[in-house]
Amino acid sequence: MSGTREPAVAGRFYPATAEALRAAVRSYLQSAPTSQAVPKGIIAPHAGYVYSGPIAGNAHGLLRGLRGRVERVILFGPSHFVRVAGLAVPSSDSFVTPLGRVPIDTEAVRQALTLRQVVVNDAAHAREHSLEVHVPFLQEVLGSFKLVPFAVGDATPEQVAQVMDLLWGDSATFIVVSSDLSHFHDHDTAQRLDTDTSRLIESLRFEDLTGDKCCGFKAIGGLLHAARSRGMHVRTVDLRNSGDTAGPRDRVVGYGAYVVE
Repeated sequence: MSGTREPAVAGRFYPATAEALRAAVRSYLQSAPTSQAVPKGIIAPHAGYVYSGPIAGNAHGLLRGLRGRVERVILFGPSHFVRVAGLAVPSSDSFVTPLGRVPIDTEAVRQALTLRQVVVNDAAHAREHSLEVHVPFLQEVLGSFKLVPFAVGDATPEQVAQVMDLLWGDSATFIVVSSDLSHFHDHDTAQRLDTDTSRLIESLRFEDLTGDKCCGFKAIGGLLHAARSRGMHVRTVDLRNSGDTAGPRDRVVGYGAYVVE
């Protein structure tokens, strides 16, 4: 494996310069709560930072106590632009943002490729923002780590959970799932729908998640499946929408932050 996955949405979804990006990320992290338990994973949104940054910051801030302890992050996000049969990994060996280069754990990628549902598809990663927007947060919070990015396409929760189980590891491995919630309802309707979705997520009811509830429902489903099998639980950390942050209130996108403990 060789090559670099270059930034696709720097200057659009988040600041393009290292100084401005670092300042933005730190501002979103400063009010994040602390976790009473050692977290194993988070679910966080993937819109432009002006919209979802505060909610994403409250999720990623839970990793602050894990700096120097987490060595590998397994990152799952929906494939928005390319249809994928299963889950796609890139052929590159590094992932770049304005904050620097993150090595891809190529051995973990090779291990994942032993599963039939995992394929190499660089096109699925080239423009994908659902993965990219989380990496600067991880760089700021964790410092040094290796990344294993998956663009999730047509896959069942069981297939996603199988990938997670394979790479689950110990406390040095952390899982991040990228997803927004409801799309393009008015503010009050979105609040009601997203509250119902959060109850499903907290109850680990992955069977009841659908694309109209959350765009990353397949990856969330896999994480909930894996958490249920291990007797873990999920807690809501933040639940807002774009009408609460930077957008109009007549047509909003929902954002939730959750932690698996």
